[in-house]
Amino acid sequence: MLLRPAFDEGCVVFATTNRELAVRDGVDGVHLLPDANRDEPMRALASMIASARLMRRVRPHVVVTTGALPGLFCLIFGRLLGARTIWIDSIAASDRPSLSGALARPFATRWYTQWEHLQSPGRDYEGALL
Repeated sequence: MLLRPAFDEGCVVFATTNRELAVRDGVDGVHLLPDANRDEPMRALASMIASARLMRRVRPHVVVTTGALPGLFCLIFGRLLGARTIWIDSIAASDRPSLSGALARPFATRWYTQWEHLQSPGRDYEGALL
């Protein structure tokens, strides 16, 4: 939601794993994706399928995600459908890129870290969101 003002001019579709966040921030028509992590293979499969269906239905021109497994799935399927993709690695990944971030790298048109000391070629730093 911290990036929301940057997209005021466009047609934006939001997806989340937590409907309460969308309600809190006044986002209507949000798409709900099943939350999952690498330790929950069946939930991860459900999240992957839901993400693929959403990307196929929406056909985005650009996918921006701040991480986690459902966001990774959206980024991958969006890229496979021809979208430009932007990964913003989690602020929690302060020592090294997150696992999802590492997996996202081959599919990300642009890849950002929120920690200046993690900047490297292909891993850009433009400042933290917080």
